[in-house]
Amino acid sequence: MSAMEVNVASQPRLTDEQLRTVVQGPGDVEWRYEMRRECQEILPGLFLGPFVASKSLETLQSLGITHIVCIRDAKEAFSVKPRFPGTFQYMTLDVEDNEEQNLIRLFPGAKDFINTAIANGGRVLVHCNGGISLSPSFVVMFVMQYYQLSWEDALHMVQNRRYCISPNGGFLTQIKEYEAIYKANIAVASYPQAHRQASRRKRTDDDDEDEENRLEDRKRPLVKEESEDMDPNAMEMS
Repeated sequence: MSAMEVNVASQPRLTDEQLRTVVQGPGDVEWRYEMRRECQEILPGLFLGPFVASKSLETLQSLGITHIVCIRDAKEAFSVKPRFPGTFQYMTLDVEDNEEQNLIRLFPGAKDFINTAIANGGRVLVHCNGGISLSPSFVVMFVMQYYQLSWEDALHMVQNRRYCISPNGGFLTQIKEYEAIYKANIAVASYPQAHRQASRRKRTDDDDEDEENRLEDRKRPLVKEESEDMDPNAMEMS
């Protein structure tokens, strides 16, 4: 487990006021259409944007970017690709940008990459081609778990910083499903270790007892001894 994952897991629950502030985001930003071609900081050290934002070395360096998650449709591999592999550390995910694509299966690898980068003082840009549906879905799932938000609040939080995002219907369904998944993982992780050990010991004891019973059953004769059932006088003539 990386240091960032520990921090995420132990992050204190936000007060209602803090939650509203986080979700609402900066209120002094006036969204302009051309900002679709730029990247925006969603939470400290995590940026979201389109592929075009990853093509400017000057911009990336001015933002202090150290790691880039390049998410692309497999058909776009010839054009949407790492541009500065010698300068930044990349993670490239080839997916299908359609409603049937399973993002939840791919998300843990991306989450670990982002966690490790930020834990080591890095700054991460997550992008797809347009920065509208595919990469925002990953970022929504990340901030959902980071701040332990509902899927609606996580979606609004990202939208309030990058107004143009719009995950497709299939991705939105998976975002909703991920809320139950991350909450279940937190519940399991927070369950007292002593209780887990006691439960394992009880299962082990029960298994041992079952095995002893099975061995005892095998030792019992399947047919009673002839002397136990036979009437000694049965064969005598009356």
